[in-house]
Amino acid sequence: MQTLTYKSGVEVRRGVSKDELEKMGVFSWPTWESPVRTFDWYYDEDETCYFLEGKVKVYIPNISSPQEIIEIGKGDLVKFPKGLSCTWEVLEPVRKHYS
Repeated sequence: MQTLTYKSGVEVRRGVSKDELEKMGVFSWPTWESPVRTFDWYYDEDETCYFLEGKVKVYIPNISSPQEIIEIGKGDLVKFPKGLSCTWEVLEPVRKHYS
């Protein structure tokens, strides 16, 4: 398993085992889907999500120069911190569990 932690506080875990995901209850969380599009987003609370399908780039301004760009895709478990403002660029349709 690989864990990437960014200056913005976003954490991306790759290669999380199915057993660990089941222990966390990920597969009982609600799902969210998005077609290919770009949109701004603000996290008013911490969010953890698990990508079932798709690929996105998340752009985070004013963290470093140049802006932080985080690539996320199928199989990634991601934690977004409360208070984060960003822009999502959905490159491939997304389906994810979130909590």
